[in-house]
Amino acid sequence: MKKAFEFLKQLEKNNTREWFAAHKAEYEAVVKENKALFNQIYAELQQHDRMNGIHIYRIYRDVRFSKDQTPYKNHFGVGYSRLKPMLRGGYYIHLEPGNSFVGGGFWGPDAKDLLRIRKEFEISTAEIEKITSDDTFINYFQEIKGDAVKTAPRGFDKNHPAIGLIRKKQYVVMRPFTDREVLSGDFAKEAVLTFLAMRPFFNYMSEVLTTDLNGASLI
Repeated sequence: MKKAFEFLKQLEKNNTREWFAAHKAEYEAVVKENKALFNQIYAELQQHDRMNGIHIYRIYRDVRFSKDQTPYKNHFGVGYSRLKPMLRGGYYIHLEPGNSFVGGGFWGPDAKDLLRIRKEFEISTAEIEKITSDDTFINYFQEIKGDAVKTAPRGFDKNHPAIGLIRKKQYVVMRPFTDREVLSGDFAKEAVLTFLAMRPFFNYMSEVLTTDLNGASLI
């Protein structure tokens, strides 16, 4: 990953199509190295989970609706999907000098899934609180993060004891990594261990999203 970080640092200073074109060979070498690492992690994940694909994100930015017109991202990212509809939650790795992390969860649940999650937390947070208060969860992630509405979603009481969870539009967990940790020989192993630490959270959310409020299966 040393070459990848060196490339990203240079790209941050020279985020133009002209510079990128002049360093295309260097970029392609980095992509090849990244792909090997990402595939290694995916293969390890397959030993512990039922996986359904890997998506290595392109470095090219979509600037059509953005104030930031720089053409390239300043990071590399990869997502790993689980076998739907039974298994929910997605894994993600973000590699950026000074801002790398391994994360996962539910970035953009559709309206139906989001309502189901909120209804679950409206009824009870006992199970999710048990998961998030576990020492392993706290050591890896501290808490569930994600964007939220300002007060309360329509149809929910803003004074509900679980409004902090109900307000969320995303339910994600993240573990930051220093540059030194990413560049160490243990990063792939630590990434997989981080993903495995998400499993109680994923297992519970998968159960929620594949049953109705009475616990009857939807699949």
